[in-house]
Amino acid sequence: MDAIALQEIIAQYAPDAMAIGIRAASALAMILIGYWAAKFISGLTRKAMVKRDIDSTLTNFLAKLVFCILFALAAIPALAHAGIQTASVIAALGAAGLAVGLALQGSLANFAAGVLLIAFRPCRVGDWIDAGGCSGSVESISLFSTILLTGDYKRIVIPNAKVMSDAITNYSAMPRRRIDLIVGISYDADMRVAKEILQKLVAADERILKDPAPTIAVSELANSSVNLVCRPWVATSDYWPTRWKLTEDIKTEFDAAGVGIPYPQMDVHFHKQA
Repeated sequence: MDAIALQEIIAQYAPDAMAIGIRAASALAMILIGYWAAKFISGLTRKAMVKRDIDSTLTNFLAKLVFCILFALAAIPALAHAGIQTASVIAALGAAGLAVGLALQGSLANFAAGVLLIAFRPCRVGDWIDAGGCSGSVESISLFSTILLTGDYKRIVIPNAKVMSDAITNYSAMPRRRIDLIVGISYDADMRVAKEILQKLVAADERILKDPAPTIAVSELANSSVNLVCRPWVATSDYWPTRWKLTEDIKTEFDAAGVGIPYPQMDVHFHKQA
């Protein structure tokens, strides 16, 4: 190939090559600008959520989601500007997203429930709850599952969709709880003595709150017993120790005072036939 032929080739293709180079450079600049803009806005989103004390798991996820969406919005026009046909790419991504969504619909339901759990916080780490048919202390809440530790230290992993599909009972949410005891005494026992014993025991325990005042009253005249209710209020952390101690003391004091506590009995009569 001589010099004249080379010059003709350069003269023929140089404008197109220059135009392609300019489009490629401008597309690359658009991608870089979009990347830094997405990173900047994602950082602002993260800082705003941290200031509002939003859970770190949700904060990190939303910040990354904002970055990916903004970067995609910048990258697709840049590719189109470079001369790449993006319609087929967008259609392929949409079809792939639909297929993945159908395949992972259960996981997506858990994810959506996890976002709601983290955002609305019906329970926090360390709370004792009933949820999803299980009871335990919340060890962690992730985007897909909630982990509980039972009283005998078993770990239960519950899908978030199951947690959100039913009622969540949080025993640790409030600073105080009421102990509900039902004490049955026999019909021939002195009811006034029984109530005085309950009032004395409630007043003697320093863990029992004075406000709200405890309730001691007759609740029912049952088949074989007169049922008294004893309802003192305690701090949430004192609930079980106080309940156990009060139950034991009631039995001890009733025995000492001769107040009978009935138990179910059945009388069987035999009839002798002639």
